[in-house]
Amino acid sequence: MIEEFNTHGAENLVAIANQFAQLGKVTGVKAFGSGNINDTFLATLDSSKEQHFVLQRINTQVFRQPQLIMQNMRTLTEHVQKRLQDTPLNRRWEVPRVLLTKNAQDHWKDADGSFWRAISFIEGSQSFDSMRDRSHAKEIGYALGMFHNLISDLPAEKLADTLEGFHITPFYLQHYEEVLPKTSVRQSSEVNYCLQFVSDRQTFAHILENAKAEGKLPLRLMHGDPKINNVMFDIVTQQAVSVIDLDTVKPGLVHYDIGDCLRSGCNPAGEETENWESIYFDTDLCQEILQGYLAVAKAFLTENDYAYIYDAIRLITFELGLRFFADYLAGNVYFKVKHPEHNLARAIVQFKLTESIESQETQIRKIIQDMK
Repeated sequence: MIEEFNTHGAENLVAIANQFAQLGKVTGVKAFGSGNINDTFLATLDSSKEQHFVLQRINTQVFRQPQLIMQNMRTLTEHVQKRLQDTPLNRRWEVPRVLLTKNAQDHWKDADGSFWRAISFIEGSQSFDSMRDRSHAKEIGYALGMFHNLISDLPAEKLADTLEGFHITPFYLQHYEEVLPKTSVRQSSEVNYCLQFVSDRQTFAHILENAKAEGKLPLRLMHGDPKINNVMFDIVTQQAVSVIDLDTVKPGLVHYDIGDCLRSGCNPAGEETENWESIYFDTDLCQEILQGYLAVAKAFLTENDYAYIYDAIRLITFELGLRFFADYLAGNVYFKVKHPEHNLARAIVQFKLTESIESQETQIRKIIQDMK
């Protein structure tokens, strides 16, 4: 997406960033991060108070009501700020702040109608695309647990559901079943593997939504995208200091977050590998992440919550594979791709990872049981 901006030129980005620069003048703007959805930039300021902030153009194809996203973000960050002021932690923890424009708006629209916003930058921090070691894994778990803990007393209905159906596996399955008859992809062993894989797990897709409908799992607020690169680490202490990328925060199940965090965190081969034989779910990393998570999350989890953690790990991994595969069949309309078969390859990675999770079910369930 970023290529489009080069037509606008860098001066234009500086002019947009300056709409939000209340503490000084913007001296530069550069592309930042590796997000799949929004276009993200880092703005530099000539101010002693704040040197940087994050400037983003929200992808309104994905987020159709960007005002609601900003409203959610403000509700959430203000709640957490207050909690941290009332009961300070004994370590650094920050929440990204929404920066207002010079006329006190939480967004700015340019001449093309693009929707821009600015968020504070967590200084002296970095994120990682893959897990470095076990202590890193524990901090990732701690970060998600802290995030959930700090919003566990914010009623879910206070936030709008900005992504209807997001992480609701039966909806993705339904979408897949609608796309399937309309596609004309060439048959290959990879495509056949995926078709069979999804077909074998039709009933399993409903497991968490059924538990929610039966009242076994409560509706809470969730992050929605707790990938490990959304956790910021203090460069000096190497401790987690923030969870960023709050656009997907919405009412849902914390299990979607737990599952997604473990899915992305326990796959040492990474999501973009072409070497499918090397893909496995690392139960040592799983144990560390869960230990970090449960150290903070024990405060609000119920007995039933524990019972569904394994299913969540398996389901979310399967769900992402399903989404990649359906997007491949639909002609790559949602996820950015580098080549036509990219989403097919990504789907296979997630399906292989799902197989690895399934083959270690007994061990994963034992890890969860032993930590209660």
